[in-house]
Amino acid sequence: MKPLNNKEPGERLSQPGTARSVKKRGRLFLILLLIIGAFAGGFYTARNPTIVGEIERFAGSKGQTESKDIYYCPMHPQIRSDKPGTCPICNMNLEKMEQEPVAPAAGEQPAKQQTSGQGKPKGQRKVLYWTDAMNPSFRSDKPGKAPDGMDLVPVYEEEDRPRAGLPPGVLKISPQKQQLIGVGYSRVIKDSLSKTIHAVARLAYDETKISRIQARVDGWIDRVFVDFTGKLVKKGQPLISIYSPQLVSTQMELLLARKSKDTFAGSVFDEAASGANVLYESTRERFRLWNIPDAQVREIEKRGKPSTSMILSSPAGGFVVNRNAYPGQRITPETEIYSIADLSTIWALAEIYEYEVPLIKLGQDATMTLSYVPGKTYKGKVTYIYPEVDKTTRTLKVRMEFPNADFQLKPDMYANVGIEVDFGRQVSIPREAVLDSGTEQIVFVALGDGYFEPRKIKVGARVGDRFIVVSGLNPGEQVVSSGNFLIDSESRLKSALREMGSPAHAGHGATGEEAGSVTGTGQPPSGIDHSSHQHKSGKTLQRENTGSPRTGAGHAGHSTGDSGMPPGVDTDRSSHDPKSHPAGGK
Repeated sequence: MKPLNNKEPGERLSQPGTARSVKKRGRLFLILLLIIGAFAGGFYTARNPTIVGEIERFAGSKGQTESKDIYYCPMHPQIRSDKPGTCPICNMNLEKMEQEPVAPAAGEQPAKQQTSGQGKPKGQRKVLYWTDAMNPSFRSDKPGKAPDGMDLVPVYEEEDRPRAGLPPGVLKISPQKQQLIGVGYSRVIKDSLSKTIHAVARLAYDETKISRIQARVDGWIDRVFVDFTGKLVKKGQPLISIYSPQLVSTQMELLLARKSKDTFAGSVFDEAASGANVLYESTRERFRLWNIPDAQVREIEKRGKPSTSMILSSPAGGFVVNRNAYPGQRITPETEIYSIADLSTIWALAEIYEYEVPLIKLGQDATMTLSYVPGKTYKGKVTYIYPEVDKTTRTLKVRMEFPNADFQLKPDMYANVGIEVDFGRQVSIPREAVLDSGTEQIVFVALGDGYFEPRKIKVGARVGDRFIVVSGLNPGEQVVSSGNFLIDSESRLKSALREMGSPAHAGHGATGEEAGSVTGTGQPPSGIDHSSHQHKSGKTLQRENTGSPRTGAGHAGHSTGDSGMPPGVDTDRSSHDPKSHPAGGK
């Protein structure tokens, strides 16, 4: 019977796993050859400068493609673009987002680095911490999102450290943050300044030109020539005729004295001639004292007999204000027959607020306009400042005098007056640039390159929308006129944090390197409440409350509260509470 494997008898049969073992050894040998080839190829490539250059150029072009510029809106960080433009929401110019250098992996070293004199790589800036542009008190040691949803922005070492030679208290603000908070500048100028104080005035009679007419003798009114109130009369115009027995007897004495004078004029007795002359002159003087015109006396002498009535004339021209003269009325020297007011000049009485009184001087130019006489301006002078302030309205009365040749200005009219105040050439700044705490005035002087110096100044009078600078500024300097409240908050916050990070304060349960720092930057970690930290002496460190400024509605929230921190900072959280660290600042 034949064997089943078709082998010759006596031939040795092979084992079933022998073929598979041979194939496995072949595969291992092939893999070994591939590994040896790869090592040889890599060694050759590394030794070949041409191939190395091609690889570096390819890697560089890929890195440049990946590091494409990104532009974003500071007010709406969610708006991003790969090219410059404007924000579709607020039309604000898009800002270029700064690309932070990627740190090499652990154990790796960059191929080439240019170092500065201090041994630091050139072109790389050290990030001290990350902060919220809208809430500078929020700080973190890592990038991320602020509680208000905005991206955290880096603060570099050169931004936090002022330049050498600058005054103390100087802070630096990046251009991006300046645009974000809307920083505006104004130049300190020296120019002629003037101001007009406006007020409402009431017109009145010129009291120095009011005449009150009396007869000076007893008698009766015979005839009335000026018979209504408001009539315009001229000086010397007849007013009334009076019958008075006293006037009749005096006329007779005058005629006798005139006759005696003429009789003794050629006498050899000098005493008789002199006596007759004295009697005549005394009688004439009596008529003058009674306000009888000389023309009427000459008429009596010419006629040679006394008149039963004599005419009383007006001693001044003007309008009849009061009339008390009627035919047949008996009058005495105490009777006021007429009141006549001269309206060739008129008074304007204005009420001036007491804080404006120091600016008013006698002789200042004044203007007046009437709403019902458009286009015409009257010019006058300040003639008197009344000595008493009205305790109800807290105003002081000022009198101005205006010419009124055409009598267009009437008493008891209301008019708008303006008093011109000339300050001369003065140094001035916009009122928006001044932060007034009530006890001191502060401005921020722009020093260039983003540096700002808080400076105390002394201001004088406010002229329109500008303040006169008494001391503290020189013409030509630039001051911040917009956004200065936020710069003031930044300055106070940095000053407080710098004081809290000083060696005298860095000793509350931490080492000298850890106290008041974020990863060795010397700045306090975010979320720490420094308003109630205690020194070793047990005293509590607190900031002063400087109060609210008086520089307009835009600064209505200048007061920083009891803790001195800006609004939005939770000062009740402790640095030991894990919940006090916001997102991105863990």
